[in-house]
Parts: sequence; structure tokens; C-alpha cells
Amino acid sequence: MPCHRCGARQTDPVRGASPWRRGVRAGEQILICPDCQHDRDWTADLAHCAACGSARLVRVLGNTQCKDCGAQDQVRAETVPDPAAGTASRSGVTTLSEDVHAALERHFGQRTD
Repeated sequence: MPCHRCGARQTDPVRGASPWRRGVRAGEQILICPDCQHDRDWTADLAHCAACGSARLVRVLGNTQCKDCGAQDQVRAETVPDPAAGTASRSGVTTLSEDVHAALERHFGQRTD
């Protein structure tokens, strides 16, 4: 799963906790890369827990759960993102199969279309 904001893909993890963060937006779990976490308030356009206000939400088997207080399915809608804030849209993000196809083309120098 790529970063929701910039489209970067996770690389093989190193030992220890992952620097990538999870969140919920529009009812779907998303990932935010470490670089995008340095930009403005990166949790502003994520859903927040209605019980405690945390943005540390995860989706598990169709349910949304707060990692801070444990509340389930108590989600406050995310704020509308500011278009000037520079959040990446999904329209510019490639799928994994498109990335693999492009890498094979670069490596073998063949067009398969």
C-alpha cells in the first residue's frame, strides 16, 4: 500500500517499529510515510476518534478501532483538506502492477503493449 499523500511505497522493513503511520480516511485504512509526517499537521485530514479525539485509528475486519482508548466504530469525520496544502491525490498514484510493469520494461528494455 503506498503513502496516501505522496504515493511512495514501503520498502523492506528494518528491525524495530516502523516509521510509517496508519490512519483512517473515508472509511479506509491508509499509510503515511515518514517524509509526509514532517509536513504540516499530517493528521488533519484523517478521521479521529469521537471518544478521545485521537487520529490513531485502524481498520480491522471492517471495524474502526482507536489505538489510544480502544473505542470501536466511534469515528469523527475527517476535515476537508485544503487544496493549497499540497496533499497528493490518488489520480497521480500508480498501482503495484503498473510499477512492476515499468520496472520490467526498464530492466529488459522490451515493450509488451
